[in-house]
Amino acid sequence: MAPPNPLLVADGLCRQYQRRGKKGAGRRTVMAVDDVSFMLERRESLGIVGESGSGKSTLARLLLALEVPDRGTVRFDGQLISDVAESRIRPLRRRFQAVFQDPGMSLDPCLTVATIVAEPLAAHGIGSATDRRARVADLLAQVGLPPDVSDRLPRAFSGGERQRIAFARALATEPELLILDEPVSSLDVSVQAQILDLIADLRSRHELAIVLISHDIGVVRHACERLAVMRDGSFVEVGRTSDILNSPVHPYSRALLDASSAPGHRGRRPSGDLAE
Repeated sequence: MAPPNPLLVADGLCRQYQRRGKKGAGRRTVMAVDDVSFMLERRESLGIVGESGSGKSTLARLLLALEVPDRGTVRFDGQLISDVAESRIRPLRRRFQAVFQDPGMSLDPCLTVATIVAEPLAAHGIGSATDRRARVADLLAQVGLPPDVSDRLPRAFSGGERQRIAFARALATEPELLILDEPVSSLDVSVQAQILDLIADLRSRHELAIVLISHDIGVVRHACERLAVMRDGSFVEVGRTSDILNSPVHPYSRALLDASSAPGHRGRRPSGDLAE
């Protein structure tokens, strides 16, 4: 039975693009997201895994109302956020936030850490300047950074530290949902483990719902209760993470598992005709 009031509902989402073909082939239509539907309950975690090019990041942008679907809808807490005016979405944006793959690209290199983390507070008119300074210090502590980093620029930090700053910014407005698009893929393996531990801690502390997107099934293994396997824009298998990991039904899910368990699997593609 469906929950009475799920936090996030995607219904029949489709998004296609026109892309140039090879020389002389003209333009072709690429279905990036093809009839994707799911529900996310409050405080639930969903992992979405698939190869690069499977449509995961396009789906993330649709869920964040950064792109408009060609068909289908997205609802947050019962309110439509797809294909509506930004003025209607804006009051809800403080309740769902995102962390993307490359913190070096998502953090303004000209702004200090304090300004970056306080940006969402300023944008939504939350608190006085004094309140925001205190909130920034608290958020930095929550993500494991000392308060004396506030006046530094992003270039002074490692990739893992910049991703911690991105998490602090995402948490500034006390959201109920975080959409994490490949949040550890640009980091060293040892740093990946630290950030995944941070995600688990923040999720528990703030009672967050999470959509965690990754090409690596190992990343979502311990972080998400449910798992969706995505291929060519569609979900080919959805279920409890433990069930899919122990007894995958779809051949593509099995190929991803085989690739993740192989030595040197990072970035490895499933073999044979399952690869795009």
